[in-house]
Amino acid sequence: MKILITGATGKLGEAVIKALLKKLPANEIVALARDEAKAADLKEKGIEIRLGDYDNKESLDKAMDGIETVLLISGGNAQNGLEQHQNVIDAAKKAGVKCIAYTGRCLNDRNTLVNTLMKRHFDTEDYIKSSGLNYILFRNILYMDTMLYFLGEKVMESGIFLSAGNGKGSFALRSDMGEAIGNILAGNDLENRIYNFTNTETYSFYDVANVLSELSAKQVTYTPVEAETYKADAIKLNLPPFVIGMVVGFMEDLKNGQDNIVSADLENALGRKPASLKEGLKILYGF
Repeated sequence: MKILITGATGKLGEAVIKALLKKLPANEIVALARDEAKAADLKEKGIEIRLGDYDNKESLDKAMDGIETVLLISGGNAQNGLEQHQNVIDAAKKAGVKCIAYTGRCLNDRNTLVNTLMKRHFDTEDYIKSSGLNYILFRNILYMDTMLYFLGEKVMESGIFLSAGNGKGSFALRSDMGEAIGNILAGNDLENRIYNFTNTETYSFYDVANVLSELSAKQVTYTPVEAETYKADAIKLNLPPFVIGMVVGFMEDLKNGQDNIVSADLENALGRKPASLKEGLKILYGF
């Protein structure tokens, strides 16, 4: 059995490989990377490195040689992100890969998303299903790690001003999701399956503020604001328009209940409870 991990040098890819190495010999794991230098630590662990790029079809064809299962870790914010995903899926099908796994998003309703970039995940899932390949769909809830991005490093002094209203999300650590994905892939069960990876409860930004207050011994408050107010304040902070739009999209979807799903899938795949909000924020902010 050989498993190809795309995006292997990214944080999720590294977490998946770390979990795989606990269950499989290194020579059964293949890492796809754009930059061999960034994959040097993986090579030292005995993992084969294959150079490839989502935009380079020839490199993807070569990367699929002898591969049984492919984990397609979703690309970033590239304008042609869906096409990139399709390139990987096409290469896997062409090479006779038995199963393709994909890291998408756990959301309630694809048809009412404000953050339209998230629709790409569902379009990718549709393409995978239509390919005829066996599939495993890992639908990941919003990473708790994004708190650093949304709140900033000085949140204990500034407080929280976001347009999420009273919305709640079952945020979980990216490392927990990576570990769970690795555990499942190592089992080599290639039947069609869908996993909803969430925490065991939901949290609002009021909960986030309370936990940060407890951890920091400072009074951290959450003040819900309207989206337009957030945009105006973000512009004053010289945030790029694309970033502002992304944050507003995430917050509006949280407000609308897109992220309030709770499933036992992540806990079951880990064999333990995922890190709670308090445990996660303690790790992320270094308390």
